[in-house]
Amino acid sequence: MTVIVGEPVHLENQVVEENKKNDSLESSELVLDAGFKMPEPKDLISTEGFAAPDTNAFGNTFRDYEAETERKKIVAEFYRQNHINQTVDFVRKMREEYKKLDKAVMSIWECCELLNTVVDESDPDLDEPQIEHLLQTAEAIRKDYPNEDWLHLTALIHDLGKVLVHPAFGGLPQWAVVGDIYPVGCAFDESIVHHKYFKDNPDYHNPAYNTKYGIYSQGCGLENVLVSFGHDDYMYLVAKENGTTLPPAALFIIRNHSFYALHKSGAYTYLLNDEDKESLKWLKIFNKYDLYSKSKVRIDVEKVKPYYLSLIDKYFPSKLRW
Repeated sequence: MTVIVGEPVHLENQVVEENKKNDSLESSELVLDAGFKMPEPKDLISTEGFAAPDTNAFGNTFRDYEAETERKKIVAEFYRQNHINQTVDFVRKMREEYKKLDKAVMSIWECCELLNTVVDESDPDLDEPQIEHLLQTAEAIRKDYPNEDWLHLTALIHDLGKVLVHPAFGGLPQWAVVGDIYPVGCAFDESIVHHKYFKDNPDYHNPAYNTKYGIYSQGCGLENVLVSFGHDDYMYLVAKENGTTLPPAALFIIRNHSFYALHKSGAYTYLLNDEDKESLKWLKIFNKYDLYSKSKVRIDVEKVKPYYLSLIDKYFPSKLRW
C-alpha cells in the first residue's frame, strides 16, 4: 500500500466539530530478558550530559496546562473530549480494530516521514512537526547513553503511532490518538491532567469500573490492563505483532511513555508486576529526554539517517504491517 504524504494534519478547527459529532460516543541492577543491564551513569553519560531546559518552546514551564498561551483552549478542549469518550467499550473496540494491522505496509522510516505531517494538539510544549521531536529525543539519549542502541531506536519510534490521525489510518480524532494515557476499567486517578472532565464519562458512574481495582487485581501487570487508546498502545501492538527484537523494556516504554500518572505521579503502582517495576526504571530515564528535549534546536535529518536506518534493520523487518 502506498501512503501519500500531504499537508500537515492540524485539527484545531476539527476539535469543535468532533465535539458535536462525538459527544454521543461511548534499584538493584536491572537485567532484561535480552541481557540488557541498567547502565551505570558514570559509564554511559557523556561528559557534558543532557541539561534539561527550564522552559519549553513557548517560554513556559513544561506541562503547564494553565499557562496563558494560544494553545491553552485547544489542549483543554482536547482533554475534555478524551476524558468523556475513552471508555472500556471504546478501548476494546479500537484495540480489536487496529490489532488487525491492515491499514498499510511500510518501513519504519517511511512512517517517520509520514509523521512529519502531524502536529500534536494535546502538547502544551511543542508545535513542531513530530519527526523533529523524535530525532531530538533520540539524539539526546544517544549522546548520554551511546552504548544503548535499542534505547536510541525506541526514542525514534515511540510516537509513530500518531499516524492514526492520517486519513490512510482512519483519520481518528486527536482525542483518540494523543495525550496522556491512563487505565480504563478502574477509578480515574486525580493526578490525571484535567481530571474534572471524567465526570461526564459513562464509566465514571459504573460501579464495575469506578473502584480502585475495578476489573483488575493487585500486581496483575500492565500487559493485562486496558489503557486509554492512542498512539502508545497502537505502536506497541505494531512492534509486538511485527516481531521486533527490541527488549521488553523498549516495549514497556513505547506503550507507557504517556502514562504520566504512573511515571511522574506514582499512581496505579498497585497494578505493576515485578517486570513492570524493573522496566519502569528505564521509562523514567527515557521520560527526561522525551519531555525536555522539546526545543527549537533543529536536527540534520540526512546526517543522522544512516545510523537510525542501521538500527531499524537490526531490530525490525524491512516492511511492517500497520
